[in-house]
Amino acid sequence: MTDTLTPPATARESMSVVLVGHVDHGKSTLVGRLFYDTGSLPDGRYEAVARVCEDTGKPFEFAFLLDALEEERDQGITIDTAQARFRTDRRDYVLVDAPGHKEFLKNMVSGAASAEAAVLLIDAAEGVQEQSRRHGYLVHLLGIRQIIVAINKMDLVGYSRETFERVRAEYLAFLGELGLAPRNVVPVAARHGDNVAAPSKQMPWYDGPTILEALDHFQARPERRHLPLRFPVQDVYKFDHRRTIAGRVESGTLAEGDEVLFSPSGHRGVVKRIERWEARRTGPAEAGESIGITLTEQLFIERGDILSHPSHPPRVSQRLQARLFWLGNRHLAAGRPYVLKLTTQEVTCHLEGIGPVVDTATLAARAQSEVAKNEVATVTLYLNKPIAFDAFTDMVETGRFVLVDGLDVAGGGIVLEPVEGDYSI
Repeated sequence: MTDTLTPPATARESMSVVLVGHVDHGKSTLVGRLFYDTGSLPDGRYEAVARVCEDTGKPFEFAFLLDALEEERDQGITIDTAQARFRTDRRDYVLVDAPGHKEFLKNMVSGAASAEAAVLLIDAAEGVQEQSRRHGYLVHLLGIRQIIVAINKMDLVGYSRETFERVRAEYLAFLGELGLAPRNVVPVAARHGDNVAAPSKQMPWYDGPTILEALDHFQARPERRHLPLRFPVQDVYKFDHRRTIAGRVESGTLAEGDEVLFSPSGHRGVVKRIERWEARRTGPAEAGESIGITLTEQLFIERGDILSHPSHPPRVSQRLQARLFWLGNRHLAAGRPYVLKLTTQEVTCHLEGIGPVVDTATLAARAQSEVAKNEVATVTLYLNKPIAFDAFTDMVETGRFVLVDGLDVAGGGIVLEPVEGDYSI
């Protein structure tokens, strides 16, 4: 058996980028234009959409290249997150077009959750809106630090440099209060392709990069295979006398013969065999692979355990300090049970403590005993049993969670470094 796995010669760097902005500020148009200008559309997609527009009597919009749902075309807004891929000479991109309408913020959080970079879109004519601020806060909350601000629809303001500078200054001031410093602020007219993939002749006063050039200047996240091993157990399957532990390697590498620790259960074992659905792959399993493993001795392992190497285990606790963005219609409050989901772990919890609550539109912070919809707070959550996790700054994949209220995903957040003392309600 080969001990090392050689990546294919055609392997290319990839990056996930989320595009967020207020409803109707032109996100889908920008994405459609990017795909059209880079020749990344599937064969016949442009012609098919053009025919649909002609048959229905609608003017062609580049947004229709991405908006797949009929109801979205009817309403003119993006409802669900849509993922699409395009490539440049430097790398492949997974571009997530996330909804900007207030009612669809939950979907936006889902779309942004795994992104390495973000493009924040502002309408030059409408300027910075409440949702623009809220989206900036969400990007900040999710730990995304590589950011471009695209000030779109410059054609509607006569390509005015004065308007661009005014909107730019206002939004940079807001992001600066969050500690965010965008790499570039780009004036764009996505409908006409100005400063999307090619420099705009309409704005000779702007000498910065296009959107495409700015994206290519971003740095990809360090390869997850170089991080400590994290393998959340998704399920355990029994075949004959074997127990196969299945899951996805979120970070690090795992090899046959490795000693492993399961957290929070504390079980230890040795990997006997790595089982793959793609039989041709051999050697250690790397981050991103979905695999099954068997151990040299049978252990009672359950869904939710996180496998690691004993030398670099995750933290285990029954209490979490977290920064939480609340989206529920009911306030987050003490005395009510919630379900916390982190990787494959699900555990009932309740609010034990709460710090200052921040209004994401104004950044005003105040002391209060509950968290209302669209507010952010630093909270202490007490769990009905210990779970395994990492601080978000150490490990993104095991430092991010959602809270479920009843049947609804009502909030999401990141695990903070432990601090002395608890907040009290």
